[in-house]
Parts: sequence; C-alpha cells; structure tokens
Amino acid sequence: MNLSLGSRARQLVLVLLAVAALVGGTTPALAAGAGTASDASRHSRTYLALGDSVPFGYIGNRPDLYPDPHNLVGYPDRVADDLDLRLLNASCPGETTDSFIDARAQSNGCENSLGSDVGYRDQFPLHVKYGGSQLHYAVETLEDNPRVRLVTLQLGANDLFLCVDTGACATPEGVAAMAAHVQANLDLILSRLRDEGDYRGRIAVVTYYALNYDDPVGVAAIQVVDQAMIAAAKAHGAVVADGFGAFRSLALAAGGSSIAAGLVYPNDVHPTAKGHRLLARAVEQAIGH
Repeated sequence: MNLSLGSRARQLVLVLLAVAALVGGTTPALAAGAGTASDASRHSRTYLALGDSVPFGYIGNRPDLYPDPHNLVGYPDRVADDLDLRLLNASCPGETTDSFIDARAQSNGCENSLGSDVGYRDQFPLHVKYGGSQLHYAVETLEDNPRVRLVTLQLGANDLFLCVDTGACATPEGVAAMAAHVQANLDLILSRLRDEGDYRGRIAVVTYYALNYDDPVGVAAIQVVDQAMIAAAKAHGAVVADGFGAFRSLALAAGGSSIAAGLVYPNDVHPTAKGHRLLARAVEQAIGH
C-alpha cells in the first residue's frame, strides 16, 4: 500500500505503541534490597541476565503470579539449564535504557511509569535482590564474581514506548533521535560492563521479535530499536542473538502472527514457553553452543 508520509507517521505511532510494550508496556516494576552475588555463586560458573520484561519472563495480565518470581520463567532460565550455569537474572519489567543506568530516571513500569512514582519493584520481588540501578548491580556482580561466563542484555523497547506515549516519536526525526539515544545508552552500559566490571567474557545482545512479520511498518518499527542494539553490540565485542529471526519462520507459517504461531501469549506481547525456547536457542547459537 502506498501510504502518504502523514499516514505512515500515524500508523508508525500505533505500531510503536504495541511493539514497544514488548519490554514491559504498562507493567509495574520490582523491589529489591541491596546485594551482590552470593557466596555460592562466586564458586559457580555464572550467567548474568540483564534487561526488561522479556528476559524476566513476565506474563501480562497475570498478577497472581507476580508475588513469586519463580512463577515467571524466561529464556535465561533455559540457557542456564542448557549450559549448566548458575543464573543471576537481574532484569526488571518496564526497564528503559535510562532507568537501567539511573534508577531515578524515567522507566516504563520498573521503578516508575508516566504519571506515577510506583513501579513493579515497589510491589513485587525481582529474581535477584538489589538496591539502586540494574547497571550498578551488574558492575558489582562482575567485580565480585570472576566466575561469570556469560552476560545477556535485552533492552530498548520501553524507550520506544515512552517516546510514542509522550509524542516525541510522532515524526521520523523523533524516531531517529530515540534510536540514537538508545544506542548511546547501550554504548555506555556495555562500556561500563567491560571497563568497570573488568569483564572480557561473552556478552550476547538479544534483539526483539515482531508481533506480525507481515506488517512492514511494524517490522520497521521493531528494527529501529534492534539496529541500535546491534550497532552498540558490535562496538563492544558483543555478539548478537537474533531474537527477530528466531520467531520469523514459524510466525510467517502462521500468517505472520507470532501469537497465532504460539510464540506470544494471546492479548499480550510477551513470549510463551515456546517463544522463550526459541530465544534461548538464539542466544546459544550466538555464543557458539
């Protein structure tokens, strides 16, 4: 369909709103006290998972599950099992690249949300307990635990959601500015993991999947964030786990829909167990396992 620039922009806003929810949407946030890797983890081959609601294993519209984080199983659990690694999953539903760096910054449900200072962390436990930002916890963990063998990072879609929600992504220039901001923050995050954490091991940056692979505008919207993630990964010696490609063939066989393919929950944007298995496989392929 030959859309005018104005109608493309309007459609892009709608698509970005749906797609960006991949990482938490209007999710609440997590609560944590202080803490770093446990004594047991210092003597185990460890995997540190970082990011938002996708690696967290979040399921929308299931608040009955949130009081016990063991109910929420994401692809990091599967990777840890497959590779016999002790998992420290520090991810938080609704985390943005800004709030990952500074817990006082605007998140999309982790520490706060637009119009509210209450987040998921204030109401429900995370998989690991820590105070301050996710980045601070990650750096401390890497400093304290020389047995970390793998780090994964999936982050950026909530930045896009907030950009749309505030109207800043109503133009192509606004979308480009958002993508540049995501890339700059990811550059900072990966740099600090490498330098302050003194970590020279494997980092896999996991890209986002599409909800509808037959929607070219929606696919383009997702790839705005994915391309920013890929660029940052390449600049810091990280590999890219192709989450976008992981869902594509099965979704296309189901008419383009990741939901129809059983990879995303109905009336949700988060992966099913089947979807998480594919994301885990993408991580393992990226790191050569």
